[in-house]
Amino acid sequence: MRVEGNLGKALRAAAAAAVILLLWELASLAVARSFLPGPEAALGRLVSRIANGSLLPHIAASLRRVVLALLVAAPLATALGLASGRSPALDSLVSPFVYLLHPLPKVAFLPVIMLFLGLGDVAKVFLIGIIIFGQMLVSGRDAARAVPRALVDSVRSLGARRWAVMRHVVLPASLPALLSSLRVSLGTAIAVLFLAESFAAESGLGWYIVDSWTRVDYPDMYAAIVALSVFGLACYLAVDMAEAVLCRWRNTD
Repeated sequence: MRVEGNLGKALRAAAAAAVILLLWELASLAVARSFLPGPEAALGRLVSRIANGSLLPHIAASLRRVVLALLVAAPLATALGLASGRSPALDSLVSPFVYLLHPLPKVAFLPVIMLFLGLGDVAKVFLIGIIIFGQMLVSGRDAARAVPRALVDSVRSLGARRWAVMRHVVLPASLPALLSSLRVSLGTAIAVLFLAESFAAESGLGWYIVDSWTRVDYPDMYAAIVALSVFGLACYLAVDMAEAVLCRWRNTD
């Protein structure tokens, strides 16, 4: 049953990709301008750039920035979010900052961040990290609050202390919400990655897209856009794989 389900997902994804490519081709034919080449030109350029190795350093640079931001921000945000969700005292300290800072558009602070942290990777990783941090903190807090009190009490009646309750009850119950939040965070982070890499950078897919645009090399530009899209898709699938392993109890097929 699970194999059939995975096959069905793969077929639906392939059908969606075919529809997108068809619409792209039709738009290219309708516009008939050099700034919108067909998918065959962009995909051909993407394959050639990967084959000759010229695009790989930029993919690696973007991957490094996203992974570093995730490794730094996600564990801290998860721990603080779960703890504040189960501790009213801690939540009373954290919530005011969440309500004041979380709705702010973080990308607007990119110039300020670069002034403080410089023009290198640290500023870019920090910007992506604060986006992931805020979203996962809020999701973790709300998910921890939603854990049924009866479930927690039943485990405590068996002698479990606070850490054991967090580890064996609150964290597993909150994992689906945390992983869903991570999907949203990564989507936002990749969008911000493009903007961050277009400023004072010499590597990354965002830089490559802008550089191709300024060179009026539109097949190259679209090839990099496709690479960035595939990069985001790979991140999304990685979260799906993590959920399949960490939340096996949710599988019903």
